[in-house]
Amino acid sequence: MLTFGEKLGAAAPGTDELIKDGSEASFMADVIEGSAEVPVIVDFWAPWCGPCKQLGPALEAAVTAAKGKVRMIKINVDESPNISAQLRIQSIPTVYAFYQGKPVDGFQGALPASELKAFVDRVGALAGDGGLAEAIEAAEAMLAEGAATDAAETFAAILGEEPENPVAYAGLMRAHLALDQVAQAEAFLAAVPAKIAGAKEVEAVRAQIALLHQAANAGPEADLRAAVEADPDNLRARFDLAQALHAAGKVDEAVDMLLDLFRRDREWNDAAAKTQLLTIFEALPPKDPIALKGRRRLSSMIFA
Repeated sequence: MLTFGEKLGAAAPGTDELIKDGSEASFMADVIEGSAEVPVIVDFWAPWCGPCKQLGPALEAAVTAAKGKVRMIKINVDESPNISAQLRIQSIPTVYAFYQGKPVDGFQGALPASELKAFVDRVGALAGDGGLAEAIEAAEAMLAEGAATDAAETFAAILGEEPENPVAYAGLMRAHLALDQVAQAEAFLAAVPAKIAGAKEVEAVRAQIALLHQAANAGPEADLRAAVEADPDNLRARFDLAQALHAAGKVDEAVDMLLDLFRRDREWNDAAAKTQLLTIFEALPPKDPIALKGRRRLSSMIFA
């Protein structure tokens, strides 16, 4: 079986590759040998079977939606009586799933679409993620090493296999940010699938983009420092200085400034200090020491 890395340049499998008619002559190659790496779902049906006509297209749709995690073979029991007898098919439709040459799951009769999806997902999971985790790790390494273009291409290929993967989706946006393609990252953010819109990885990119816009409008650090020194109670100057510090890459100082502002007046400007702190923490990696320390300090103030 090809790993995901070996498949990056290959086209996604077409319907003809995922779903096809089988026979007694091809059963060994299609199902027993064919399920060595990718699970194979076998639909036993007949042209005269009413429920088969309902189940077949719905099952095909679920298999197609799985994008290669499973394959499907359709066996006409009238044309393949020996296979039906060997597997003791007593009524149709009957569906068996094979993995590594052995039957691993199955059901009889027609099922609703939601149960078919659950069945296909369960069977597809038997073979793992097909190397997606390793591909994501490789793309993250590319991004860390400064190869943002290669990282973007790899993340995009991963999304071709799994469009609702939040790590890959966020990685693609971060790669565009690294290439200074903020508008493109924002376009992806606006089009994020609803299912993963609230994922922590996507929220982190949302915070990063917000901070980038703030940085573009940040005031001169020296002037803002002077304003704070001249009037320590000038909370607006403190907030603006925190934004300027963050824009200059002085994240630790920015967090300290905002925590001090929160200590002075937690409700100032609709709790702007707390909101800004949470945005910064969200944008940082989960285990970043600045985020961990800052969250602890903020919590201690909130619950003091």
